[in-house]
Amino acid sequence: MNHEQSRRSFIRSAAAGAIGAGAAAHLVSATSWGASGRGTSARLKVGVIGCGGRGTGAVSDILSASPDVELWAMGDAFIDRVNSSRNNLAGLEESLASRCRVPDERCFAGFDAYQKVLASGVDIVILATNPHFRPMHFEAAVAAGKHVFMEKPVAVDPAGVRKVIAAGEEAARKRLTVVAGTQRRHETSYLAAMAKVREGAIGRIVSANCAWNQGGLWVVKKEPAWSDTEWHLRNWLYFAWTSGDHIVEQHVHNLDVCNWAIGATPLRCVASGGRQVRTAPEYGHIYDHFAVQYEYPGGVTVHSYCRQQPGCKDRVAEQFLGTDGVLDTSPGFASIAGANRWRFSERNNNPYVQEHRDLMSSVLGGQGLNEAKAVAEATLTAVMGRMAAYTGKEVTWEFALNESKLDLTPPAYAFGPLPTPEVAMPGRTPLI
Repeated sequence: MNHEQSRRSFIRSAAAGAIGAGAAAHLVSATSWGASGRGTSARLKVGVIGCGGRGTGAVSDILSASPDVELWAMGDAFIDRVNSSRNNLAGLEESLASRCRVPDERCFAGFDAYQKVLASGVDIVILATNPHFRPMHFEAAVAAGKHVFMEKPVAVDPAGVRKVIAAGEEAARKRLTVVAGTQRRHETSYLAAMAKVREGAIGRIVSANCAWNQGGLWVVKKEPAWSDTEWHLRNWLYFAWTSGDHIVEQHVHNLDVCNWAIGATPLRCVASGGRQVRTAPEYGHIYDHFAVQYEYPGGVTVHSYCRQQPGCKDRVAEQFLGTDGVLDTSPGFASIAGANRWRFSERNNNPYVQEHRDLMSSVLGGQGLNEAKAVAEATLTAVMGRMAAYTGKEVTWEFALNESKLDLTPPAYAFGPLPTPEVAMPGRTPLI
């Protein structure tokens, strides 16, 4: 991937659902769009759906990545989150803040806020709600002909993954750009490491291990005035229907790197896990640790670990054992031990900004960059691990992708009663 690829001078309207090929290779800005019918001073309009910390951060990142965009519309389930995001964005340096002053009439709240953002005239949408809503929002964005940046993971269950894959195929037909928040695929150190793997520097990969082991994260206790649904949405990390559990919400990054390096998705997995430290009611019903063994084609085994337990040793990294060497990777670091010793020594980039540079390069150049399938596969890899740990059963890729009926969608999208599910018990929780 060429991260500094020149932008082209001709684009067709994103709303029409197709992007024209570049007419010239010289660098241009959005102020030169006369051929596109947008006038001489237009910028691409960005809408953000999900105004928490990650959505706000993604807006800052895309503004930093390109002068050719402005924030046009904002949506969230809760208006206080929209207002908090607006206040935080107003505190950015002026060159960024001046492009994200959204008036009240383009700020939307409620379960239908995404529809209003999509109908507001945006060209690009940032999808950053909790992961449950990603398939629904992505489908709608593609149907509306919008370019998409969507945070990982992109679903919480097999039903959602299938929707994302289908919508990603439709986006490809429309030549829409789709970039995912699996930022390691845009990070210089990881790109250099994967180039070494493809060159054969560690030989054939025979096994790997990966981990995201850390302490605790934020938690929101239920307030008396809140319905169950409101609490679930505000405390979304701790419910499988909203987050997918932390193996899906967070560890998906490491599993994506494994799929990337091996060049395949797992055939099957077995797992264990549990809820040992975070047992109070505010932690919902999710686990606080997982261990998964994945089998990939060719007999490659991946051992996967993730933990959110305070006071324990942290580790966020991947390791690949090959016939000719061992590759170790983690954010900003990569090295090979063995016959072809190597260590990443270049200046690393900011991958959170780079992913938006790549998105803009694709949009303005008409390239149709589409990461939907890769991030959907990484998400399903993580979902398989959770399913195996929750049930105590072996889970195959074929079952998860094509046969599983698991759909964690609540009975209705309404603020009212929504009991916390029981904690999954291996051997008792069914594999659906």
